[in-house]
Amino acid sequence: MTRVFTIRVPATSANIGPGFDVVGLSLSLYLTLTVTVPAAPAAAAASVDDATAYVHPTITYSGEGADEVPLDAYKNLTTRVALYVLRCNDIPYFPSGLTLHCANEIPFGRGLGSSGAAVIAGVLLGDALGALALPRARLLDFALMVERHPDNVTAALVGGFVGSYLKELDDAAREAARVPLSEVLPEYPPDAGRDWGLAPPRPPAGIGHYVRFPWSPAIRALAIIPRFELSTARAREVLPAAYSRKDLVFNLQRLAVLTTALGQSPPDPDLIYEAMKDRVHQPYRRSLVPGLPEVTSRITPATHPGLLGICLSGAGPTVLALATGGFEAIAEDARKIFREQGIEIDWKVLEVVGGSVLEESTIDNDTP
Repeated sequence: MTRVFTIRVPATSANIGPGFDVVGLSLSLYLTLTVTVPAAPAAAAASVDDATAYVHPTITYSGEGADEVPLDAYKNLTTRVALYVLRCNDIPYFPSGLTLHCANEIPFGRGLGSSGAAVIAGVLLGDALGALALPRARLLDFALMVERHPDNVTAALVGGFVGSYLKELDDAAREAARVPLSEVLPEYPPDAGRDWGLAPPRPPAGIGHYVRFPWSPAIRALAIIPRFELSTARAREVLPAAYSRKDLVFNLQRLAVLTTALGQSPPDPDLIYEAMKDRVHQPYRRSLVPGLPEVTSRITPATHPGLLGICLSGAGPTVLALATGGFEAIAEDARKIFREQGIEIDWKVLEVVGGSVLEESTIDNDTP
């Protein structure tokens, strides 16, 4: 039998104002992998016993980022993560003749979790190819060895409105978790054979932990997406090494309220708008997203009925507005503000959705 399965991973928004590196939200844009594994036993024999007959994976890609994504399985982030999972579980190679098509709706470098989705897709791909049936907690361990912050990958994996933290590990586990990313996912040199990099560092168990918060069904997310990219690395460079007690207490107070307020029906706009303010990351990223201070201060529940709160999505530059209505008015007024800075935007109204899904089928190769 030929195996055919589909993996669908949602976009995510992290931080949601005061929850820097803590909370995430899964949204209705998707990275979808359609995977075909040729029938055994011929493919299995070729993959292990006959290097000359081995057929390397084939990748095709459509949608957002199609002109940027490597189609070499040993350079593509998703397939490199999948191979990492396989090799950590003593499966050294991809199945011979593996084919993947990636259809992507998540914009790159916009603060909507595109890299986190690619990592989760890779973890689930490796789990499925190896028939490993890893528990969700172990899948998260693998994801956190690659994407070192839990907010996006946790929301992408489990779905909904999620809070997460990294567990304090013992000394040995802490050292294992701190292995440089270059050792977890090494760059394959041009002359690397299929036996190169067979012994990657295994993740310690129990790196990340999470809880899902209630979410009011009345609330949808408006993503206001400026037409430029902003890397997470650059957005982190502008953050200070230390914060005042006053600013940390400001964020902690609001986060404590926000995680409950977004689950209440009906949602309270005055409570949520104030609870989505932040002093830990957004003030320092203003220079990277021209128009951000004006959008977050001039668009309020008083000026735009239906708005609940507004914040930078992840590292940006996308601005996330949570609302129960009035989406077009919010988005078009944000467009005007960004245009004052010479920036064009796109916008999408998104649902808060469940986590990643794998659906599998088989094809009977003997059927005419």
